[in-house]
Amino acid sequence: MLDINIWNFIWAGINLILLLILMKIFLFKPIRKMMEKRTQMVQDELDSAKKNREEAEQLREQYDNELGSAKDEAQKIIDKAHEDAETERAAIIKRSQEEAERIVADAGKTIENERKRVLAQAQTQIADLAVEAASRIIGENVDDEKNRRLVDKFLEEEEGIGR
Repeated sequence: MLDINIWNFIWAGINLILLLILMKIFLFKPIRKMMEKRTQMVQDELDSAKKNREEAEQLREQYDNELGSAKDEAQKIIDKAHEDAETERAAIIKRSQEEAERIVADAGKTIENERKRVLAQAQTQIADLAVEAASRIIGENVDDEKNRRLVDKFLEEEEGIGR
């Protein structure tokens, strides 16, 4: 029935040990090396990804800082522009007010000069009319120069009283 042969067991054991040694040398070592290479490659990729993520984070922080600085600078420029505009507006208003005051003063002088001219013209016409009236009343033509002086003197006296 069953015949157990010890030599078969020994040869089977030797074959098994030899097979394990050969498998260890030719199969397990290359597989282990390949697995270590893959593990190392995966670890390198993880390290690279971590490094890239850190660099991206630094770049993002730098971008945020530069963006914040740019916003601050833009706000300063806007504030400066508002200040300059307000200053210019105030200067324009002041110049306009000064110009208006000058125009009003010039108009006042012009009005006063025109008033004096009209008064002088009216005095001359009144004097001429008075001399002509006096000439008609007297009936003779007296010296125009003498009469004009008399009338001017009269008007000056009247002007002093009226004021």
